[in-house]
Amino acid sequence: MNANTIPAPSSRKPPLLSIIIPAYNEAQRLPGSMEKILAWRQTAPYGVEIIIVENGSSDRTTEVAEAFAREHPGIRVIHSEKGKGAAVKAGVYEGAGDYLFICDSDLSMPIAEVEKFLPPQLDGYDVAIGSREAPGAHRFGEPGYRHLMGRVFNFIVRTLAVPGFDDTQAGFKMFKRETAREIFAYQTITGWTFDVEALYIALKRGKKVVEVPINWYFDEDSRVDPMKDTWRMFWDVITIRLNDRRGVYDARPSAPNSHTEEHYD
Repeated sequence: MNANTIPAPSSRKPPLLSIIIPAYNEAQRLPGSMEKILAWRQTAPYGVEIIIVENGSSDRTTEVAEAFAREHPGIRVIHSEKGKGAAVKAGVYEGAGDYLFICDSDLSMPIAEVEKFLPPQLDGYDVAIGSREAPGAHRFGEPGYRHLMGRVFNFIVRTLAVPGFDDTQAGFKMFKRETAREIFAYQTITGWTFDVEALYIALKRGKKVVEVPINWYFDEDSRVDPMKDTWRMFWDVITIRLNDRRGVYDARPSAPNSHTEEHYD
């Protein structure tokens, strides 16, 4: 290309919504979830891209994801380091939509409920978090001991990091794109507790965070170990407070290596 040539603008319209799916050893669950997402996408009156973020799987997750990407436009497969937080951060810097929706690969929240997070049903926020505890929410099939352990962890989160929210750990969260990139530029936690850190940073930086009641269905194949992971997440919450004391969330963050905004279909 001549140095003086100005490239023509893309004629492709960017999507309104990017669905970001962290996927670690999800070869079994991913096909069923993708079929449901694709069926819903056909009814959506706006553009939707799907970004599957494979992060160190040892099964056929990559193969399965790439098969969907070949067969359906608007699906991309990228890779990240291990850890759900690392996968989400990679997806955030790839998503081209005005809204970025973090979606668990087990699809324990029916995908059609994403519409609760979008205009005209909801607007005027920076971050919207799916809540299993907000008025109007429903849980289905969750064992009592899992619910109790979740409430204990939520008490820790509300006491030490993110006050005022009844449920920070459901895996369905919506970010305005530029808000997400601002928040995740400061992210340090790459594991399960990344979302507590993201919410902590959002509130610290004056963002408006709202809870959205959802219908949520317990998956017996949950990857969270109730004992080991709860203990680990507790220490992550302590790390968040220590990071804040050290000024980690005040320093000017380094820019990401790259991010993409031109993968429209």
